[in-house]
Amino acid sequence: MSTPRFLTLPPGVRAQQIETSVGTFAALEALPVRGVPERWPALLVPGYTGSKEDFIAIFQTLAQAGRRVVAVDMRGQYETKGPDDPSAYTCEALGEDIDHVASMVGGGEPVHLVGHSFGGLVTREAVIGGATKLASYTLMSSGPSGITGPREKACRVMLRELPEVGLEHLWTHRLEPEAIVAGVPDDILAFLRRRLLSNSATGLMTMAEQVLGAPDRLEDLSEVDVATLVLYGEHDDGWPPAIQAEMAHRLDADCVVVPGALHSPAVEAPETTAHALTRFWNQAEHRLLHTG
Repeated sequence: MSTPRFLTLPPGVRAQQIETSVGTFAALEALPVRGVPERWPALLVPGYTGSKEDFIAIFQTLAQAGRRVVAVDMRGQYETKGPDDPSAYTCEALGEDIDHVASMVGGGEPVHLVGHSFGGLVTREAVIGGATKLASYTLMSSGPSGITGPREKACRVMLRELPEVGLEHLWTHRLEPEAIVAGVPDDILAFLRRRLLSNSATGLMTMAEQVLGAPDRLEDLSEVDVATLVLYGEHDDGWPPAIQAEMAHRLDADCVVVPGALHSPAVEAPETTAHALTRFWNQAEHRLLHTG
């Protein structure tokens, strides 16, 4: 799971609730500390077992470039409530949610959309659907189809053990010991526990099935006329870097490899990641404003 290194909200960042016609979504919103947003806004969508807090380290740098930046908990994640209906947690259903959130974030303006990991599989449904007014699209540490490698194994453990033992047991006997060995501080441990136990168990099960069995939709995605960036860590342990590089090639997308980062570049290399996003967003806006 993505593990923030700190939880204190930077200047200009506040908790927010985004009201839509399909429900209320918990969010973090970043605004420039000085001045007003002059550029198009951005919407950041987290991955499986993640949350809006996964982007805390990049908020201030992104907002200081002159834009409003919003990260959300998807339906059933952490502070956004979700039903016990598995159909609410398919990529398609969650992608429709993102359409509604993006519409509220944009307020009529195009939105820079970013999907991290499983969030990439969700947001591409919104992109392919065509309802979201996009300024650009970024796949961050995501892939063309179902996840592989160590993170595939973690999803299969969740599918196998969650129905039998429940979230509390999973945390106490598997996830917490792994986090302690990794040197996660006590305050972050407490947050990770609270976040995990706040998730919809039905959502976690269905999302695991979705991230494991996702079909390759790059052909459909390549038909959408939107500036696209593929950004991933040099040592990503989710989708292999070579697969993500090939995905960028198939999409004719820009590609950024973040040195030293693994699967969560916004946590592991926040300044590099934030500057790469800002540069890409500015270029995308320039092209749209001068060709549209």
